[in-house]
Amino acid sequence: MNLPHLAQRLFNTPLALHPQKAEVVMAAMMDRFGITRINTLASDWLGDDESFTRKARKQDAGYDVVGGIAVIPVQGTLVQKLGSLRPYSGMTGYDGIRQSFLTAISDPEVSGICLDIDSPGGEVAGCFDLVDEIYHARGSKPIHAILTENAYSAAYAIASAADRIHVPRTGGVGSVGVIVIHCDWSQRIKEDGLAVTIITYGDRKAESNPYVKLSDQARAAIQDDVDAMGRLFVSTVARNRGITEKTIRNTQAACFLAADGVKLGLADAVMTPDAAFRKLINEAGA
Repeated sequence: MNLPHLAQRLFNTPLALHPQKAEVVMAAMMDRFGITRINTLASDWLGDDESFTRKARKQDAGYDVVGGIAVIPVQGTLVQKLGSLRPYSGMTGYDGIRQSFLTAISDPEVSGICLDIDSPGGEVAGCFDLVDEIYHARGSKPIHAILTENAYSAAYAIASAADRIHVPRTGGVGSVGVIVIHCDWSQRIKEDGLAVTIITYGDRKAESNPYVKLSDQARAAIQDDVDAMGRLFVSTVARNRGITEKTIRNTQAACFLAADGVKLGLADAVMTPDAAFRKLINEAGA
């Protein structure tokens, strides 16, 4: 994936992402537009792996069955469409999670589902449709989110859809919020002696483009979108966890270590992944 394409996925688009992860991304992109540091990221995002072939996808359900439990990995940065049923080069696609989850729900050899989560979150696009899919499947089979470490932002939204959330003592949950990073390249372009002319039909067609300073109107429009998605995030988690929206809003998108997360109702128990998995096996009667 080239730099402009990477920037398109990171900037000027709503993200449900851990704030420190967002800071790292911004720092990398600002290092000469990421020419030296983003190249590594870019290769991670693209890659060349057999898991993307049609034959490999057909043979792989996207999960392993252990003791009758389908283990669906939710790892790394979450993106809307990855084309792989499993995590790939530091990312997991909502499309892969959905397909794996629906297959596991209808798989007669599966008596329960483990969402194996360790992720800082990712893209808003596609997240909440997947969350609703998991939430509405409750009752068909036990569904547990077992954190191997963290579930923040979009990853926490997915975890909240499960029947139960188990988090290890050094893990964390939360970051129920939305962020948009607007990158203003106008000064850099000016220093490089370049001039960009944007011709549009409609005064607001290019209002948040990175080549000019962000106007007050454009900023307000982005804020409105972030607020709307933030409200959706809050209401979704409140529904999933049986917590009031006020309680979720009052977290102000903060991240919480395991015990504090349980105290707030964002998770059910502090438990090692192995112990949580044995508990799921017992509940599923596998």
